[in-house]
This record gives sequence, C-alpha cells and structure tokens, in this order.
Amino acid sequence: MKRARRMTSAPGCLPPGSGWTGRLRWLSVASLLAGLTACGGGGRSELEAVPQAADRWSWVLPSGFSIPKEPETNPMSAAKVELGRHLFYDRRLSGNGSQSCASCHLQHKAFTDGLALAQGSTGQFHRRGAQPLANVAYNATLTWANPSLVTLEKQMEVPLFGDDPVEMGVNDSNQAQVLARIAGDPAYPDRFALAFPGQSDSVSWAHVIQSIAAFQRSLISGNSRYDQYTRGQAQLSASEERGLRLFFGNKAECFHCHGSFNFNDQVVHASSRFVETPFHNTGLYNLGDRGDFPALNQGLFEFTAQATDRGLFRAQTLRNIEVTAPYMHDGSLATLEEVVDFYAAGGRQISSGPLAGDGRKHPNKSDQIAPIDLDAQEKADLVAFLKTLTDHEFLANPKFADPFSPP
Repeated sequence: MKRARRMTSAPGCLPPGSGWTGRLRWLSVASLLAGLTACGGGGRSELEAVPQAADRWSWVLPSGFSIPKEPETNPMSAAKVELGRHLFYDRRLSGNGSQSCASCHLQHKAFTDGLALAQGSTGQFHRRGAQPLANVAYNATLTWANPSLVTLEKQMEVPLFGDDPVEMGVNDSNQAQVLARIAGDPAYPDRFALAFPGQSDSVSWAHVIQSIAAFQRSLISGNSRYDQYTRGQAQLSASEERGLRLFFGNKAECFHCHGSFNFNDQVVHASSRFVETPFHNTGLYNLGDRGDFPALNQGLFEFTAQATDRGLFRAQTLRNIEVTAPYMHDGSLATLEEVVDFYAAGGRQISSGPLAGDGRKHPNKSDQIAPIDLDAQEKADLVAFLKTLTDHEFLANPKFADPFSPP
C-alpha cells in the first residue's frame, strides 16, 4: 500500500458513500476496462473466448483482461501448452532428476512454494522467494529486480541453466543426458511433433523452453470473489467493502502500485503502445542507517550499479495474495497482517542484529511510502479485502494440474 500526493479519490472513481452504483464505478481500473455498466449488468460474461485464426490458440479471458502478448517466434497452440504442462511437472528435466518447475511453483499456492527462499535441485537456497505465476503473461519484467528479462522464453533459461544459484541444475556436462531422458519417454516425441510440426529435431532445448513458456502464458487467473463482485455476481461483507474503499480510496492509496486489472504496476499485453517498468524501495531495510541493503540482495542496483537503485524491487500482483505467503522478495514478512502493519508504518525499523536500521528513513525509499494512520479495524478490513482476490477456481483448475498425478 503505497502513498503519493493526496487525491480526492482513485482515478475514475466516485467518492465513498455513493451507494451500489457508485461502488461499482470506483472499484478498480479492471472494472472500467471491462466496460461494466453502473449496475454490474453490462460487459462481457465471466469468461469469453477471444476469436483467433482457426489454427491458433483461442484465449479464454475474464472480463476486463486484455489479450496477452505472444512472441512472433513462439505463437500459442493447444499442443504446445499441453506439452509445456507435462514438461513443467517433469522432474526428469532437472540435472539430477529430483526437481521440476512445479517443485517451486505449486498450483494451490498460485504457483509459488510457501518458502521464504526458494531451494534448488542441489539443495542450494536462492537469495529470493519463488514468484507466483498467475497472470505471468502480463508481467512486463519477470523477476524481482532484473529489468532485462522481459520474455518468458529468456527467463526460462535462468532456472534451467543458471549456476548462481543452481535451480534445475542443467549444465554443459549433463544437458544432453537430460534431453535424452525426455526424448526416451515414448509419449514425448509425439507431443513434440504435434507442438512443432514439420521440424525434424522437434525434441530440443529451444522447444522445451518455448513449450513451458506457452504453458505459463496460459495461467490466467481472474475469477476471484472480488471479480465476481464487480460483475454483480457475488457480495462482499461489510468489512471487505470497507477494505475495498481503503484500498482504492485516498487514505491507504494502495491503487498507485496495485491499480491495474492484475493488481500490479508493470503490465504488458498485445495492445500495449508503451510499457512502464517501475521498481520501488519500500523501506524494508536500511542497514546501519547507511542506505545499505543485505549483500547479494540489493534489487535493481545489482543490474545498474546506480546508488539510487539500491533496494528497488518490482511490485508483485496482489491476485491470490492470500495463498502466497511469506511476503516481500526475501519472505521476511510472514503474514498479510504484518504486510499491512509494515506499510501503515511507512517502512520497517529493525532495532538490533546485523540487519538493524530504520528502513523508514532509507534515502531511496519511494515517495509513495509514508505512514498511514490506520486503526486496528481498518487494518483488518484491508486484510479482509485482500483475501477476496483469491481465485479458488484457478488454484484447482485441472488444466493447470500435474498430468503425472493420479486423478
């Protein structure tokens, strides 16, 4: 929840207290994009297929969601997505055969893992937590702080082949062996041939990466109770409605960094004319009150070497936030209640130990982060609203589930 200069209300919003019609008009940018009428009866249905050419993938998207951007070199197809789903869950794709992509990206946790720091196939811990994959197709950048990774295909090379830290553990000495495991499964050659017709070398690392990227693009989540509420198909409790008003109103002003249909501020889609990629220092650390962040975990600074970028990270989507604990890039906030307390305080002060310092006074802290005078009830209301963003249908959708598990 990040603050900026005072506004009378969120963009395109009516002030609180305007009744049901007003509430639907100021719910969020997602509602406006959906073309909903004031009473919630207009706009598209819950899920609507977006027409494509006969031989192409047809996107089935929630109301208000734009068509995702597809690389020209990797167009979507049903066969490619299904191949990618199998590869995503296949432990044989790691160097030692012990870990799949799904080991760190669990469907029931919105494709994160519930750990503060992700752990690779050799037991080495990552410096940061595994990120959720719901709606990853809309992310303008694809890691916590690397501005150069902007396609899922390029990002996929990092967990597969990276060595600092080791994740999947595929390297020059074993990549032929790993690929042979996949090619040796009688079911895979036909799947690759369907996904990449007319190519004699269809079982290749390039096609492994393209297939997994296609599956990840298909992970669309937009049927939470909040979404149903904006369509006039569900009700929120009094506490949840109060939390919604705080979130989009001029007291908490969370919408500045979480106001898109995906509840983040880095969004790209097929119709994007320009793409913004902001990163933020939220006042999480300020080691020794010197403006430092923990070594090897300094955010955008690691890629730019600019002192003003120290401690800047990407704002994550808040969709399914209820199931993606712990929070922040290093998992240092355990609960949503702690997250709300953190933003209400305008950052974090650590009194003792090696991480001691007052993050509230970090020189790079975003000017959108300032203390918010929230009482206990208001904090509880915000948490209640955030939990309405959970899409239970997505978390159990068999289209995204492990194909190797018994039904």
